[in-house]
Amino acid sequence: MANSPSGDSVTDRLVRVLETFTPTRTVQTAAEIGRRAGLPGSSAHRIVGELVDAGLLERDDDRRIRIGVRLWELATRSSQALRLRQVAMPAMERVQARVREHTQLAILEQDEALFLERLSAPDSGANITRIAGRLPLHASSSGLVLLAFGERELQERVLAEPLIALTRETITDPAVLRRKLAEVRTLGHAVARGFIETVSTGVAVPVRDEAGRVTAALSVVLPRDAPTEPALRELHTGKREIEQALGFRG
Repeated sequence: MANSPSGDSVTDRLVRVLETFTPTRTVQTAAEIGRRAGLPGSSAHRIVGELVDAGLLERDDDRRIRIGVRLWELATRSSQALRLRQVAMPAMERVQARVREHTQLAILEQDEALFLERLSAPDSGANITRIAGRLPLHASSSGLVLLAFGERELQERVLAEPLIALTRETITDPAVLRRKLAEVRTLGHAVARGFIETVSTGVAVPVRDEAGRVTAALSVVLPRDAPTEPALRELHTGKREIEQALGFRG
């Protein structure tokens, strides 16, 4: 790909444009996209226009920009993440119906927990997680599972970085986090009480693929002082259903 005068490749600039969209920022002007992507105004307008012409972005009647249907279509065709979500949905629905709290599915993506799905009841408690949203691995029950059962290189990389506190109870000491990961591997689940929101407790279990690798985390978000054992029983039942559907026979 040809480079810009600044040295950025076309691919770099396209990715930066698309990454300006978030679960809470779904519509923007071309000028806002350019500013957030760190692009000159003329470059931003040209790239946005080309992406609109290709159907990857869409322009509404007010000339604001949103993600296009064609981008969703292309991503859906062969996405392993979306296949996992489809396989997991029946089990997630059963867990959510029994626990009656937020039920979530997350995978590891670029050293973060990326949430593929969340099912909620109208009276479910507090939860900041969104579909297609991300959380730090050290600060959520799903992230702790993905980190604990991840590769050693991943663990050392995360432990070497600053561990940002989302609440006073988020683990920020690498030695404490290392012990927590060992506990998660021993117990086969993670409990994160007050790590993200002080009023909530996250509980998560690992989900393995046909090769026995931990490919996802299935979790629920409970009120802070709710007992975790009933939710864990449902999560373990749900994860076994998903693993069987994925072909794991362990």
